Amino acid sequence: MADRGVDLSALPKEVRDQLAELDLELSEGDITQKGYEKKRAKLLASYIPQLPKADLSLPDVQPSPSHSANPSPSPEAPGPSTSSASRHHRAHRSGGARDERYRSDIHTEAVQAALAKHREEKMALPMPTKRRSYFVQSPIDNCTPPDTSSASEDEGSLRRKAALSAVLAQTLQSPDYWINRSVQSSSTSSSASSTLSHGEPKTQPQPQLQPGASVLADVLAHMRIENSVPPDVTSSTPQERGSRVDLPPAIRGMSRGQSRSSMLDTADGVPVSSRVSTKIQQLLNTLKRPKRPPLSEFFLDDSEEIVEVPRPDPNTPKPEGRQIVPVKGEPLGVVSNWPPALQAALARWGATQAKSPALTALDITGKPLYTLTYGKLWSRSLKLAYTLLNKLGTKTEPVLQTGDRVALVYPNSDPGMFWVAFYGCLLAEVIPVPIEVPLSRQDAGSQQIGFLLGSCGVSLALTSEVCLKGLPKTQNGEIVQFKGWPRMKWVVTDTKYLTKPSKDWQPHIPTANTDTAYIEYKASKEGTVMGVAVSKIAMLTHCQALTQACNYCEGETLVNVLDCKKDMGLWHGVLTSVMNRIHTITVPYAVMKACPMSWVQRVHIHKARVALVKCRDLHWAMMAHKDQKDINLSSIRMLIVADGANPWSVSSCDAFLNVFQSHGLRPEVICPCATSPEALTVAIRRPGARGAPLPARAILSMGGLSHGVIRVNTEDKNSALTVQDVGHIMPGALMCIVKPDGPPQLCKTDEIGEIVINSRAGGTMYYGLPGVTKNTFEVIPVNQAGAPIGEIPFARTGLLGFVGPGSLVFVVGKIEGLLMVSGRRHNADDLVATALAVEPVKTVYRGRIAVFSVTVFYDERIVVVAEQRPDASEEDSFQWMSRVLQAIDGIHQVGLYCLALVPANTLPKTPLGGIHICETKQSFLDGNLHPCNILMCPHTCVTNMPKPRQKQPVDVGPASMLVGNLVAGKRIAQATGRELGVVEDQDLIRKHQFLSEALQWRAQTDPDHVLYILLNSKGVPVCTATCAQLHKRAEKITATLLERGGLNTGDNVVLLYPPGIDLIAAFYGCLYAGVIPVTVRPPHPQNLAATLPTVRMIIDVSKAACILTTQPLMRILRSREAAASVNVKTWPTIIDTDDLPRKRPPQIYKPPTPEMLAYLDFSVSTTGMLTGVKMSHAAISTLCRSIKLQCELYSSRQIAICLDPYCGLGFVLWCLSSVYSGHQSILIPPLELETSLPLWLSTLSQYKIRDTFCSYSVMELCTKGLGTQTEMLKARGLNLSCVRSCVVVAEERPRLALSQSFSKLFKDLGLSPRAVSTAFGSRVNLAIGLQGTSGPDPSTVYVDMKSLRHDRVRLVEKGAPQSLPLMESGTILPGVRVIIVNPETRGPLGDSHLGEIWVNSPHSASGYYTIYGEESLQADHFNTKLSFGDPQTLWSRTGYLGFIKRTELLDASGDRHDALFVVGSLDETLELRGLRYHPIDIETSVSRAHRSIAESAVFTWTNLLVVVAELSGSEQEALDLVPLVTNVVLEEHHLIVGVVVIVDPGVIPINSRGEKQRMHLRDSFLADQLDPIYVAYNM
Repeated sequence: MADRGVDLSALPKEVRDQLAELDLELSEGDITQKGYEKKRAKLLASYIPQLPKADLSLPDVQPSPSHSANPSPSPEAPGPSTSSASRHHRAHRSGGARDERYRSDIHTEAVQAALAKHREEKMALPMPTKRRSYFVQSPIDNCTPPDTSSASEDEGSLRRKAALSAVLAQTLQSPDYWINRSVQSSSTSSSASSTLSHGEPKTQPQPQLQPGASVLADVLAHMRIENSVPPDVTSSTPQERGSRVDLPPAIRGMSRGQSRSSMLDTADGVPVSSRVSTKIQQLLNTLKRPKRPPLSEFFLDDSEEIVEVPRPDPNTPKPEGRQIVPVKGEPLGVVSNWPPALQAALARWGATQAKSPALTALDITGKPLYTLTYGKLWSRSLKLAYTLLNKLGTKTEPVLQTGDRVALVYPNSDPGMFWVAFYGCLLAEVIPVPIEVPLSRQDAGSQQIGFLLGSCGVSLALTSEVCLKGLPKTQNGEIVQFKGWPRMKWVVTDTKYLTKPSKDWQPHIPTANTDTAYIEYKASKEGTVMGVAVSKIAMLTHCQALTQACNYCEGETLVNVLDCKKDMGLWHGVLTSVMNRIHTITVPYAVMKACPMSWVQRVHIHKARVALVKCRDLHWAMMAHKDQKDINLSSIRMLIVADGANPWSVSSCDAFLNVFQSHGLRPEVICPCATSPEALTVAIRRPGARGAPLPARAILSMGGLSHGVIRVNTEDKNSALTVQDVGHIMPGALMCIVKPDGPPQLCKTDEIGEIVINSRAGGTMYYGLPGVTKNTFEVIPVNQAGAPIGEIPFARTGLLGFVGPGSLVFVVGKIEGLLMVSGRRHNADDLVATALAVEPVKTVYRGRIAVFSVTVFYDERIVVVAEQRPDASEEDSFQWMSRVLQAIDGIHQVGLYCLALVPANTLPKTPLGGIHICETKQSFLDGNLHPCNILMCPHTCVTNMPKPRQKQPVDVGPASMLVGNLVAGKRIAQATGRELGVVEDQDLIRKHQFLSEALQWRAQTDPDHVLYILLNSKGVPVCTATCAQLHKRAEKITATLLERGGLNTGDNVVLLYPPGIDLIAAFYGCLYAGVIPVTVRPPHPQNLAATLPTVRMIIDVSKAACILTTQPLMRILRSREAAASVNVKTWPTIIDTDDLPRKRPPQIYKPPTPEMLAYLDFSVSTTGMLTGVKMSHAAISTLCRSIKLQCELYSSRQIAICLDPYCGLGFVLWCLSSVYSGHQSILIPPLELETSLPLWLSTLSQYKIRDTFCSYSVMELCTKGLGTQTEMLKARGLNLSCVRSCVVVAEERPRLALSQSFSKLFKDLGLSPRAVSTAFGSRVNLAIGLQGTSGPDPSTVYVDMKSLRHDRVRLVEKGAPQSLPLMESGTILPGVRVIIVNPETRGPLGDSHLGEIWVNSPHSASGYYTIYGEESLQADHFNTKLSFGDPQTLWSRTGYLGFIKRTELLDASGDRHDALFVVGSLDETLELRGLRYHPIDIETSVSRAHRSIAESAVFTWTNLLVVVAELSGSEQEALDLVPLVTNVVLEEHHLIVGVVVIVDPGVIPINSRGEKQRMHLRDSFLADQLDPIYVAYNM
């Protein structure tokens, strides 16, 4: 970096001081790494010796040893050891600028060490890609990767290195721009690591680095590597770097030099951008690390259990102690003047000590606002009690009865009103239920509060006038009905509204009994809020026990910073204080936010004896203490730390003591305690005698804790947890430790369990919830043998802990923060602490972090959500996230599933400002969290995946027909269409042999019969063609071809026409001329750049001698715009057929044999392969005959076609079928539907069409566009009851959901649900299945998806888990035979197997039309024989997987019908983990994951699954999709998604048939051409 040539010791002292100050700032986290670099560079600028110019102009400085492929630092510059780093780091720390409830020096050090461990195996994690303007080029010293190995060894540099190593060196150095600039050198600890190293020796400067190395890196990162292992390019020593580069097998044949420059076109000829490839390479590197539990080898077919069950680890620590003995608290003493009830104490002080202060409240600035005396408190409470009992309602019908529940709604800042209301309710003998003030109708958790009010039967709420004014109102001024709340009546309790009781009225104060006194709310882990009922006797006994334990004296002063509505704030600050006539000073949360020192100042001013605080308040006071010099805390005898049971409180207590010991604070007054809503106070540390030794700490092993065992940590101090005791249990109580799950069995002495308490001073039940109450308040512990240890019931406290020496209680966590991952326990608070110990410099807010677990794929997965600071840069955040991963992995040995950062102030808050965990979790699962950064690590933490399937070697011969292969399937899977039959009539034979003759014959015998009607978007016929007209137009074209084309018989001619009758005439014109027509979809005038190259490609591949087209298209072909994407000078002859002279050709060509070629059918498959197949005259006439028989077509029939007429069955129906069968075809170009959606359906209705053919894209257009308009269409008289068959022409698995929604939507218009079916064709045979008029209805079956992945077909019931509905692909056409074959062994399969569909039929294509005539490919697909069974028949391979099921239905001949089910294209299937997946299944799951996913597509790249999802919502939802997509694919398909790409709608390319072009998408993604909104690389 900047100081490379500077001797720091020689610098002037003030510069060195400034540098030291900077180092300190960095170590404190007051400055970012980047800011540090900048300021430092500025300071040293004038002292740097000038570097040679060449060096400065480099795009990248040569990698320092820490960046080189060799992971150990170079010997000249040993990096500082981590321990010394942490030591320096600590030496600079001032009075804890960052200390918080979660921070401890010990812990920070542990985290630094854990991160240092990862430094050895430094991984370059790919940073996610966001759509933003690219990073701004920054000055060179900011761009240089930080150099942690400067050579000078003086103090300054060591200290700098210490700070660096502590803050930065262990990070994953992967800012996006290092990746963009050079190929990141990254190395893993495994020997097989793959490193993209700079391709030059290290010693020379490398101005030429960029092109060479990045091209090479791309080659390496992008080749389709065999066995999909990334290439190994590790270098042995830095000197000979670049000399040995193993090129992947795919490009080994090339010479070295050539590979460098010319291999940019990798990955199937796609130019690849460095950015995506480098990131995927990095991702592969990170994924190659070994996972934790090794997976055992197994694969059981069909019945295999999904989940890998981890074998028990023999080294797991087991508890070895004896069974615990219940612990007794000291006896509760009896004091003579203790009151018989708490109200009696108030009555006594109100009468005898009326002037004595009871409560002082502070205003927002921390100054006293008012003081309530005991006299005032008594008289006001009395007034309220009187008003409640006598002034609400009438004498005969009072609103309140004794024992009714009343809600108390008071803000924290008004304790006086709350005290009066609480004691008023006690005096009126109604039950107060204090709750938080609801802030809005949709408040986080307000619904749960509604549940509490409902379960307690509350219908009346007391509040203050000010508070009532602040509640949200409706238009007419009424208080809104809060979500989930019962109807409430609101009563204002300000003094002016209360009535003075009459002289003779006295409240009834009975001796405390077991009736409920008040209800305190508590939220469970799931978010439900329940009310814990505390009886009058329990309330009194609890006050007595606290008085005894804390040694309260009459007239003391207490400062309370806690919420006085519940928990410690209520028990000490409202109840026990009144019993002992204590003066309480309350410091509300709002005051603490404005003035964090306020409570310390109050203690100092009032010489308070007791203070009641949380760790947060200790931390805030420390942060602010610099401004206060003259504070004295020597008056405190008890500093009660309410959350002292939190394992991380120990550091806050220590740090606070550190700062305030000099202000008179004594160490023995710090009293942590443990509480629970059910058992009230569980334990509290009693204040120690002056100078007595402080209690011991327990240093426990985290590993032991995760197995629920107490082990003192000896070996590895990084994974230790230091906990302080919370003193002894309360007077008069009895305590046990029981197992937290299962029956309440007593734990052993060295085992962690749940603390259960038996005491008169605890809660009695969850009010109104008897079922839950039994499991919590009436637990009887059992011994090892399962026998109960006695009669007395205990209450569960929800605290996990153990009893230490001297019966001291230690708490290590709460049940609600427990995360059970793979059978080990982790505590949410511990994980929060670890995350925060990773210096969050300027990345996240400390208090706003949520840790919870979600269940995905049979285990809990840990999710961390934090609020990101607005000024945090992308890199800072990513850096912080990747380090948190490592720290948690290193310290807790558990993987994080997801880490999300959300914008500031967007997490749902609890009323006192904490994060509402349950709401956050719900938002995460619903996809409403809207993170701004996210990191998913499923590869690391999902360890229960089943072992990948090992394919068994297949040696299949005829014997296995009888033995193994067909045992499961009872019969060979084959099916046959009906016979084609023989044509008797001689005249017809002539006509049927060649279609050209059929047209001539029709033109002579029935010249005026209309064959074709073409409709425009208004439904008006724009063009018709009778038999004679079509024949004449064809003749004109023939004459022109023969004159101008200069063609020989058998030349190929491209037909470039929009869908219409011109295309048909040109086709027959070519047949008449003896040339071979090739129909090509015309280029799209608005999108020439994308569509014209395909046209050019087909013209080139087919070696066309001539192009027939229309005038407008001819102009486009020769236009300037076309020249931009193709070479327009080299087109073959172009003939426009618009205005041709009336000429007749000298003669019409007749082919010598029917096997001669008739036309070429070119099509782009979904995998992006362009293939042309040869169709002979015999094949097309048999195909037309087959369709005629199946659909019963003859001259008097009409059919409507809404299809593209360029290839496959669409072309056959549009151009050939009518000429053969003589029926009338109404042609509807699909493009016209875009301007007039109802066109197709209204045509069906208007012409009363019985049979129609369409594509899925047409069906989808109608479903999406007309779904809401069915009523309107019905009103217009649209009626579809005439439609008998609506066939979707497709080369894919039938889209059942789309067909069903289409049928349902248009059922109201009379469409029969049985009408819709799907045809099936492929490249080798254009029509295999087509639902005719006579066969049975298409059947639907449900198959088990798990079995399907193993190529098995297992039928299951509808609605079974993991079931997939499949619809039959039409009835098999006449003359067609189909068989299911194992694609590897080529042997026939049984009908319970999934295999390739092979077809034998007279209308199969006769081969591929290829330029180089690759005969092998042709023979393989077109003339294949089975390896056994029937070795004579020649079959064509369709390339589709499917199966055949014999159904219960009968076909026309009365036999049982064999149904053919198409599952998907063999080329498209994904081989992952040894199983076969079909992309559409994964995509269906993904599209269900979130309402904003419009469409999705999946593909694999180097064995990573990539999911591309189109986002239809706002961009802020983009990152919500990442975890949901990952979850759903893991849950339903047992696959881990490698990359999630979120794109705009319409990015996923589809072809004319509406099929997704996944390979195109893949190529665009790898070439970085998608402009994604977000790309997430799952670790």
